Amino acid sequence: MKFTTIIAAGFALAASLTSALAADISGAGATFPYPLYAKWADTYKKQTGIGLNYQSIGSGGGIKQIQAKTVTFGATDAPLSGADLEKWGLVQFPMVMGGIVPVVNIDGINPAQMVLDGPTLANIYLGKITKWDDAALKALNPSLKLPSSAIIVIRRSDGSGTTFNFAHYLAKVSEDWKKNVGVSTALEWPVGIGAKGNEGVANNVMQANGSIGYVEFAYAKQNGLAYTKMVNASGKTVAPSLAAFQAGAVSADWNSEPGFAVILSNPAGATAWPMTASTWILMYREAKDAEASAAAVKFFKWAFASGDKMAMDLDYVPMPDSVVNNVSKILAEIK
Repeated sequence: MKFTTIIAAGFALAASLTSALAADISGAGATFPYPLYAKWADTYKKQTGIGLNYQSIGSGGGIKQIQAKTVTFGATDAPLSGADLEKWGLVQFPMVMGGIVPVVNIDGINPAQMVLDGPTLANIYLGKITKWDDAALKALNPSLKLPSSAIIVIRRSDGSGTTFNFAHYLAKVSEDWKKNVGVSTALEWPVGIGAKGNEGVANNVMQANGSIGYVEFAYAKQNGLAYTKMVNASGKTVAPSLAAFQAGAVSADWNSEPGFAVILSNPAGATAWPMTASTWILMYREAKDAEASAAAVKFFKWAFASGDKMAMDLDYVPMPDSVVNNVSKILAEIK
């Protein structure tokens, strides 16, 4: 699906909730899964006549809106803790998985040509590596002609689950990052130009020669951005792909945390992508609007049953059947 198609769908999805039909489903949150939610929404509307008004505003915004009860569901790539779920009366379940990829805009560099590793990526975002012809980058890319120009760092400005997973990975591979920056949906960034949403980061990288950013893989492909390869936890150089994301998720123990709150960063495995991530849905266990909640539950059941091919076509990883079966039990508890 072309990015222009997603933008067109976005205007429909982000329409004012007050003007939505009563039967339509309202949600808000993570930009990470937005391309897929847009595709699902379009297909579901054609099949059932029921629309999905989804505001792609970032995970932080999605959490705030579900807490304020202004939407039927929230979406986040940074899962809430069991204590927070209990406090707010929410249920949380994973919807789909995908991959976060570094993207660069350097003349002559095409997708999957440049190689990065975790420590080097961390040092770029820490402001320690400031030129493209830095010795660390040249060592990783001996065959590339890298310019002696400044690296323009693009990062998120909003509360972001993509940032949470990106920082979670960097904290695993860089003690400096772990100690001085940490892990959160909103960071005190050492360097960089802020942009809102995966869309904003993608657009900024497209416009700025010499830039680097991080986005969900679908945004990189749809915008024709030069995504990089990465050296994974096994020391192997891998390119982002559906198979690499699947390998990154294969060892996840989804029942190990309340609300399926499993973080997939830096997994073991020779073919695993190091920044694989999940995205979650938040709903009230006892909804204020029972009819709207029931409509949302039907949509999610449909997506689990009928949406896998659409997910894979956009390089997202569907949830395993065992997880879907457990999620079905959670959906049955929503009143």
